Amino acid sequence: MEPRAHHVIIGLFTVLAAAAALLFALWLAKSSSDREWAYYQIGFDHPVSGLAKGNPVLYSGVPVGEVLGLTLDPKDPSHVRVRIRVDDTIPIRKNTHVGLVLANITGSMNVQFRGGSPDSPRLKGRRDDPPLIMADPSPFTNLLSNGSNLLEKADQFLTRANRVFSEDNLDNLSGLLANGREATDALLSQRQQLLDLLEQFNAAAQRAEQAARKVSTTSDNANRILIGKVAPVLNAMDRALGTLQPTLDRLESLTASNEGALDAGMQGLGELGPTLRELRSVLRNLNRFAKRLETNPPGALLGTPALKEMEP
Repeated sequence: MEPRAHHVIIGLFTVLAAAAALLFALWLAKSSSDREWAYYQIGFDHPVSGLAKGNPVLYSGVPVGEVLGLTLDPKDPSHVRVRIRVDDTIPIRKNTHVGLVLANITGSMNVQFRGGSPDSPRLKGRRDDPPLIMADPSPFTNLLSNGSNLLEKADQFLTRANRVFSEDNLDNLSGLLANGREATDALLSQRQQLLDLLEQFNAAAQRAEQAARKVSTTSDNANRILIGKVAPVLNAMDRALGTLQPTLDRLESLTASNEGALDAGMQGLGELGPTLRELRSVLRNLNRFAKRLETNPPGALLGTPALKEMEP
């Protein structure tokens, strides 16, 4: 009798638990049906992977409704229309933003409202004609939709990396590293010489800086001399040239007006040449006559030859 009594108690407890669960479910259904709902249609212009019927609708992280269904836009199948219902006491306004948020690590997505200022008009969510609200772009959704491209690029990168680190390239890289190490060792062995060379470069740079300063000082002095002494001389020359210019203009005018007389004078000078040559010939003859008159006056006057003295 005792084992049968235990079975009866267990069965009775099971029936009572099932009845309680059924009553609780009926109470939830009744409370859900008694609630007033506002219906909206959310438009997505990107994929909505992870969103499904029955997923919660959140407002700033608080559950306020659920997803009723998902359909494609008949005019543009790349757009998705999601029908939701929200507790009618939750104010959905025209400037309220909506988007997708990650529900858990499995990739399930929820619809979430955020924002909305109190002075913005409220959207009436009618069941027969729900208003359309366009969702904000979702960076996470874009990341998921572009995951295949990222994986493809990662695969290409790994493939190229494998080509770069092939055995031949590794051998070449080892040779380059060995050569680099030898060059480094050679530089380290000549470290003191390099330091001395750097010191020489530093000294040369200092001398060059001093020379540059001297050149700058000389340039400044030359500039002061040019401004203080040469500039007045140039100004005086400019004034002198300005004074001489009228004289040159008058000389040019005089030359132009007496061009014929000047040409005649030049011709007269050309005819004067033979006369001058004859005059020079006459002067030479007079010079010879004077010498003859000095040495032999009678002969020069009478035309007799000069007497020569005879030696005994």
